Amino acid sequence: MKKTLSVIILTLLMGVCGFAQDRIITFEQLPANAQKTITQHFDKTAISYVKMDNDGPLEYEVYFTNGAEVEFFKNGEFKKVDCKHQQVPQGLVPEQVRTYVKTNFPQTFITQWEKKHNGWKAELNNELELLFNNQYQFTGIDD
Repeated sequence: MKKTLSVIILTLLMGVCGFAQDRIITFEQLPANAQKTITQHFDKTAISYVKMDNDGPLEYEVYFTNGAEVEFFKNGEFKKVDCKHQQVPQGLVPEQVRTYVKTNFPQTFITQWEKKHNGWKAELNNELELLFNNQYQFTGIDD
């Protein structure tokens, strides 16, 4: 009985902690540079909701009604955009990367652009994942 009660209490505590980790916030509560990125590149796309994710390092996530998602680090620096099956807004992807994709994969477009610990990753609409270093030079294909 004592063990069962301990398991129940532990489960409840874990549940309470889990709910405390994500919080819905307003657009205005995002860091200023995150607000600017959204305004510049998604001005005609309606925001569904904005979430502050505190599960690990603090991050912000913006969800749009068209299914697109944008993530920011705690300081508001851009981290990732996932436009599902639509093209990532041109201004979010550096010209050098856009040119590389257009030249080498002319029938495709970028649907996801993400900051990685050692560079960047672009996912194309054919699901191919291209890796780039911090200078936006192509380094390989992600397996």
